[in-house]
Amino acid sequence: MLSLTRKRKAPRGPQGLAHVPLFSGLDAKEHRVVAGLLHERRYEQGEVIFDQGEDSQALYVVISGKVLICRQGEAETGKIAEIGPGRAFGELAILGGYGRSAQARAAQVCVLQTLSRRDFEGLAESHKAIALKITLQIARQLARQLREQTGVISELPL
Repeated sequence: MLSLTRKRKAPRGPQGLAHVPLFSGLDAKEHRVVAGLLHERRYEQGEVIFDQGEDSQALYVVISGKVLICRQGEAETGKIAEIGPGRAFGELAILGGYGRSAQARAAQVCVLQTLSRRDFEGLAESHKAIALKITLQIARQLARQLREQTGVISELPL
């Protein structure tokens, strides 16, 4: 039987970056600069993208498929989040060499684009305004996550 359902994909290239919240504050010219730094790779279902505790070297953008963020080796019981097309994860990697706080694995066949810390540092040297906008967006996302977690903690009985 023919399936008429289309798998969701994030648009590729500079135009596609406008749909990724991390890059939504950039203009078309800035999207082209960042797109030139991205590297694409396909992962098979179940393939580990990175392990918990591993030195972080890059952030990832999901182009197609889904990525599971989980506790190390606990794909079934340790689910933390599931990341779909058009979303980024591992953003702290470009800000410093932090160890990964969780494992990432392909929940299904997926295509990811990466921005390495080294390339981001080069971007910060050559295009300071672009790097600042991305860093500011990361700070906003982290602040939003912290507020959400604080709200959950404040609702717990003492």
